[in-house]
Amino acid sequence: MKFNIDREIMLKPLLLVRGVVEQRQTLPVLSNILVSAQDGALAFTASDSEVELQARVTVENWNAGEITVPARKLIDICQALPSHAKVEFERDGESNRAHVRSGRSRFTLTTIPADDFPTTDDIADESEFVIAQSELKRLIDLTQFAMARQDVRYYLNGLLLEVTPQQVRAVATDGHRLAVARLDAVTGVEEPKSIIVPRKGVLELARLLTTEDVELKIRVGTNAVQMTIGDVRLSSKLIDGKFPDYSRVIPDAGQCDKQLSMDRESLRQCLVRTSVLSSDKHRTVRLTLGSDMLKVAANNPEQETAEDELDIEYTGESLDIGFNVSYLIDALATIPSEKVDIFLTDSSSSCLIQPHGRSNCQFVVMPMRL
Repeated sequence: MKFNIDREIMLKPLLLVRGVVEQRQTLPVLSNILVSAQDGALAFTASDSEVELQARVTVENWNAGEITVPARKLIDICQALPSHAKVEFERDGESNRAHVRSGRSRFTLTTIPADDFPTTDDIADESEFVIAQSELKRLIDLTQFAMARQDVRYYLNGLLLEVTPQQVRAVATDGHRLAVARLDAVTGVEEPKSIIVPRKGVLELARLLTTEDVELKIRVGTNAVQMTIGDVRLSSKLIDGKFPDYSRVIPDAGQCDKQLSMDRESLRQCLVRTSVLSSDKHRTVRLTLGSDMLKVAANNPEQETAEDELDIEYTGESLDIGFNVSYLIDALATIPSEKVDIFLTDSSSSCLIQPHGRSNCQFVVMPMRL
C-alpha cells in the first residue's frame, strides 16, 4: 500500500482516534492503529477490543492496502513534522515495515498484519435512528458524571440509553446518586430499545460530539451500538446486564412537603466553600433548612468546622439532613438553568434537584447519616 497526504489532513483523524488506544495492552496489536487505503478513502482505526473508533479522509494518490503501525509513534512523527508538510506513507511488503517520508525526514516503523487487528463485527438485528449530535451531547453532558467507576455491579459502569418512538432518555447512577435527562423527539424506531453503553464508549463519544446540529446516525444491535457522524464512526460493545428500575428512586415532586427554589450558582459556591473543611473520606455536609434560611455546615476529624448561610424563600418545617457534598456540587454544576428547584421530605429520604420549572432532567442524591 502507498499514499501521499498533507500532514494536517493526516494528523486530524489520528488525534481523533488516539483516545481509544491503550498503552498497556496484553495484545500488542491494540497499541497500533489500523491504516487502510481503499476506494479513494484513507481510514485510521483504533480499538481496545471493546470500543472501536474510525476516522476517514479522502486521498488522491493511493495504492490499496492495509497495515497496523504503532499509534503513539505515528502520531508523534506527524506532530513533529513542519506545518503544511507533505507525507508519503508506504508499506514494504518484503521487510514488513512501513516507511514514512517527508522532505528530508525518513522514518521506518515496525508493523503487525491487519488480519491480527480486532475489527467490529457487523451489527445483527439492528434498529436505526437519527438524532442531532448536539442533542445527544446534551443528554450525555447532563448524566455522565453519575456513572460508576469499576463497580462490581458492572451494569452501573456505563450509561443507559432508552429509545422509544417519541423519546430518548439517558440515565446514569453509581448507587448513591442518579442523573436522568430526556429528549422528546420522533425517533423513528418501532419498538422501544434499552442499551447500556460502557463508560469508555460514553467518554469517547462525549469527546467527539459538538454543539453543531449535525445528524448522528445510531445503529443499535443486540450486543453492540454504532454511531456515525460524517466520516467518524464509533462502535462499542454493550454491557450485558439489567439496569435497575431507576424510576422507583426518583421522588415524586408533588409529594415532597419541603420545596424551595434558589439561585444555582450561589448554592454551588456556598457548598464549595464549606466543603474545604469536610472530611476527606466521607465529604459530608449538614444542611439545616429553617425559616427563610439555609445553613450549610461541615467538620472533619481535626475538629475544624465551616459554616455558611443563604437567604431562601421557605416557610415549611425545619429539617437537618446530610449529603456527600461532591454529589451536590456535581449536580449543581451540570444543571442548565440559573435557578434550581429542590424537593425534600425528611432526613432519611433522597433529595430531588431539577432546573427551575422543568423536569426534563432530574438529579437524585441519597442522604448520609449525620
